[in-house]
Amino acid sequence: MKKKLYLAVMCALVGLVAEKSATAVDTFNNPVGEIGVKKQQNPATATGSQAAIPTNEATAAPASPTAPVVAENKTDSQQAVKSTLWSYQPVKVPTQPAVKNQNWVKTPIDAFVLAPLESKGLAPSPEADRAAFIRRATIDAWGLIPTPEEVKNFVNDTSSEAYEKLADRLLASPKYGERQARRWLDLARYADSNGFDNDETRPNLWRYRDYVVSSFNQDKPYDRFIKEQLAGDEIAPDDQSALIATGFLRGFPDNPNGRALVQKKYQHTTDVTDTVGKVFLGQTVECARCHNHKFDKISQKDYFSLQAFFANASAVDNIPAQVGPQEVEYQKALAKYEEAIKPIKEAKKAILDPVRAEANNYYLERYDEASLVSLKKAKSEWNAHDRWVNHVYGEYIDDDRLANYLQDTSVNKDAPDYNPANAERWAAYKKLNDESKQIAAKIKPNGSDTISAINELGHTDAPATYVFFGGIQERPLEEVQPAFPEALTSEKPVIVPTANSSGRRTALANWIASSQNPLTARVYVNRVWEQYFGNGIVKTVSDFGKAGDKPSNPELLDYLADNFVKNGWSVKKLHRQILLSSVYRQSSAHREDAFKADPDNKLLAVFPRKRLEAEEIRDSLLVASGKLEEKIGGPSVFPPVPANLVTGNSNVDGTPLWKASKDPHDHNRRSLYIFTRRSIPYPLLETFDMASAQEVHSKRDVTTTPLQALTLYHSDVVFEWSKALAGRVINEAGTDPSAQLDRLYQILFSRSPYQTEKDALQEFLVSQEKVIKEKALTGKFGLNVPTELKDTQNLDPIRASAFVDLVHTVANSNEFAYRF
Repeated sequence: MKKKLYLAVMCALVGLVAEKSATAVDTFNNPVGEIGVKKQQNPATATGSQAAIPTNEATAAPASPTAPVVAENKTDSQQAVKSTLWSYQPVKVPTQPAVKNQNWVKTPIDAFVLAPLESKGLAPSPEADRAAFIRRATIDAWGLIPTPEEVKNFVNDTSSEAYEKLADRLLASPKYGERQARRWLDLARYADSNGFDNDETRPNLWRYRDYVVSSFNQDKPYDRFIKEQLAGDEIAPDDQSALIATGFLRGFPDNPNGRALVQKKYQHTTDVTDTVGKVFLGQTVECARCHNHKFDKISQKDYFSLQAFFANASAVDNIPAQVGPQEVEYQKALAKYEEAIKPIKEAKKAILDPVRAEANNYYLERYDEASLVSLKKAKSEWNAHDRWVNHVYGEYIDDDRLANYLQDTSVNKDAPDYNPANAERWAAYKKLNDESKQIAAKIKPNGSDTISAINELGHTDAPATYVFFGGIQERPLEEVQPAFPEALTSEKPVIVPTANSSGRRTALANWIASSQNPLTARVYVNRVWEQYFGNGIVKTVSDFGKAGDKPSNPELLDYLADNFVKNGWSVKKLHRQILLSSVYRQSSAHREDAFKADPDNKLLAVFPRKRLEAEEIRDSLLVASGKLEEKIGGPSVFPPVPANLVTGNSNVDGTPLWKASKDPHDHNRRSLYIFTRRSIPYPLLETFDMASAQEVHSKRDVTTTPLQALTLYHSDVVFEWSKALAGRVINEAGTDPSAQLDRLYQILFSRSPYQTEKDALQEFLVSQEKVIKEKALTGKFGLNVPTELKDTQNLDPIRASAFVDLVHTVANSNEFAYRF
């Protein structure tokens, strides 16, 4: 949100500065018109009347208090020279470099990494031991630590295809799709709530999350994955999965209370345009909303031409879903809830009916002038812009919101619309509404039987898109048509309307997902590389522009991109090749020679260590404790949160913003399935730098703060997992202290402890046992014994409690939170 506020301030400043200049010409592409020169206004538009919006479908523009400034036409001969930026050039097919150490090359990736190393006189690191490797690979591919049995099987596998079998097993598991989905949802700014002040629940967006999980597990070709998310409703209108995929676009933060609907449309299309630019193209196109991009050859005209692809896109949240087990269960619970509130609902309607017309009119007048231009038109007169505005308005209005009229007209006796009768109505309505909210808080079910998606309301015509002076919506300049950025391509979009849609987004999707697009494959393979090696070949993973970093190994980047496309855009094949490479097998042990020659490890002579992400830490603790619930998909769940967590207001219907799920099994689901509320991040994940859902989150931050250690140490839920882990260790290792320590380390670190570690832990155990015994004798100290124990008959509670503290301490160690 801070970035967006900064952008808004900068846009306003740019607008003020530009307004004082004589003219401004688009030096990149076609001219956007003369800036600061006001054309003569039409008297009708100057008054803000309905005439401010043309009724012609093809030229309809948002209503504004000032008339559009008409851009002057210039000749096509003033086309600017295309950019020579490296990322805008076609992907080359590099020749695999010759290297001296041929035995190290297991995949072509290795040759591209080894050649620069050898040129610097460096050798790669030796292979990591097998136990360390499987822990690394499992965390990277699944987001979870492996079990001791999985480690043992791999370490003892003497076959020549041990690594291949491991890679195939990791990629075949549903856990792979869950892990890859979490990374994609960072980019999709996924959340289960609207954001803004009220941050109301979005009950349907979990379907998009499940679509992403399924797509990765199916190894859906990445080009198809792109097309479905951008235009699934157009390319496969009868495929519910493709419709759900457009949740990628629908995921924008939204304020249902907003009364400036024309501005809302601009905000939505801006968010979508900026997101598409960063996620698929690695371009900071948002910089060109207010002015020509300061670094890249993307003009304002390019920006708004890109935005025009989404001009007719509308969010629809009530599309019936295909009925499955979840829907049946939800509808059964919903019927019970609706039966309970039916008399209340009818009573509220009876109170509102006598003044419904006045309430509708009163509520309508709360909207701004630009919105009212469309809202007051007869439906027969609607153009594409009017249709969008009326759709958003109609989706939002209900009796509870209309009842604001009763409240507002019964408070101030001096107000001209004061009505004493409404005071009684409001008192009665509020009492009923409070009863309804109490019922909702108790029995309204979580989940849905509908889909949230993007479509075009069954029409093929689209509102007009204009270049806005300084990015200011009230200052439209020339109208633009859908077009690709001219610095990237001279290709023109081929737009073919469907029966119910403009076809614009399909044209954009086809261009983005084309094998000829120089950015798409490069950007994605770079994201996958960053997942495995901590940094991308291009470190700025969502900025392949001039202000971003240049690739540390451009030949490797182009090899990966070219091979990705040749392999049918298979994401699993890309992951497999990396998992099987020698560069990924390297030890992470420090090497002074490599550090001196390459302090940032850009050449990858040493495998880079990496702090686990927030979800990996929580989920791996669940794996270690034996409590992870492996259920896949379904509505998001609510684990318990600290009692002092401020959860803000309730939803409009009275349901709390955060209420722990009734089913205790839901509390131990993977972090992927925890409800993502924009205003209330789940505390344990937030502490370890979970992704922000406000906008595209390109790369996880890695911070080290005292709060992280304190959270793990003092968290009740983490301590409960430690008690369960202690019970698991005792169950599996027996009563021998040495065997217990071995098992604890095998579970947490995929290795056995060194003798020095064992000695230190034995000393801690003896010391802690004495401390607990002394405190227990005072009667003021409760014992925390292991849970899930199979045999409690021979348990020494004081020693067992000391062992819980030992387990809790080891689980909170640095080694657990890193992969090496």
